Amino acid sequence: MQELFQQVVIGLASGSIYGLLALALVLIHRATGVINFAQGEMAMFSTYIAWQLVQWDVPYWLAFASTIVISFAGGLAIQRVVIRPVENAPVLTIVIVTLGLLLIFNGLATWLWSGEVRTFPPNRPFSTRTFDVGGVVINVQDIGIILVTLALVAALWAFFQFTKVGLALRAAALYPDSSRLVGIRVGWMLGVGWGLAAALGAVSGMFTAAAFPPLEPSMMQAVLIYAFAAAVLGGIDSPFGALVGGLALGVFLNLVGTYSDDLQDLGFPVDLEGLRLPVAFVFILGLLLVRPQGLFGRVAARRV
Repeated sequence: MQELFQQVVIGLASGSIYGLLALALVLIHRATGVINFAQGEMAMFSTYIAWQLVQWDVPYWLAFASTIVISFAGGLAIQRVVIRPVENAPVLTIVIVTLGLLLIFNGLATWLWSGEVRTFPPNRPFSTRTFDVGGVVINVQDIGIILVTLALVAALWAFFQFTKVGLALRAAALYPDSSRLVGIRVGWMLGVGWGLAAALGAVSGMFTAAAFPPLEPSMMQAVLIYAFAAAVLGGIDSPFGALVGGLALGVFLNLVGTYSDDLQDLGFPVDLEGLRLPVAFVFILGLLLVRPQGLFGRVAARRV
């Protein structure tokens, strides 16, 4: 039982990373109706920026905060310069644009930083020290990642609920035509949404580099797949569902990897440790067959 609790904590830490990136995907999907396939590469590029600041002897947490600000500005600029001209184009066109951004950011990171495998030590967001709680050995970094994720989500919720900009952003995403009639600058609000998504992605990328080194141009590709799975699991239009889906997926994948050998000892014919992603998608597929809108998604009504 102690091992189970320990693996759950570790799974929650990795699930927090998936949840942050899933939340970024949901924010853009709610605003544009499409998935930003470049979200992972944008997060990777932001992480390289953080690494470069650290190499310039900037203290880690100052580099962390600076990277969030830079990423927000970059996301806003991408929406205004790249996405806005095609926002009324067919959905497939916008998808192709995001795929193009994926390739651009990956190539740009390889060009600027040579694609060489890098790490963050000795600068890390949290200590690697562990402590014992009732026989469960918990890593300080895992707890730190979980707490920062919860704090960011709480701040984002407060922003959307209690600030004029947050309320305007929600209105612009859900009712763009009506929002224009009451004077809301919908284009800029969507840009803010892209900026927030880029900032969340940057946090996810920096935590990924710290928890699952090394830092290299393809580091976020698998994380993006997990994040997309988490967003679908929670409900692609539900920010809360994205976080819950990420946490649930992180715990599930960690338990699958931990107890794979035990299942094989009991006669299970497949090593699930090497098939964690397919197993996760089979699990999600089964859930979506029962609840297509995800755990917290809304049922779409259609007229016939």
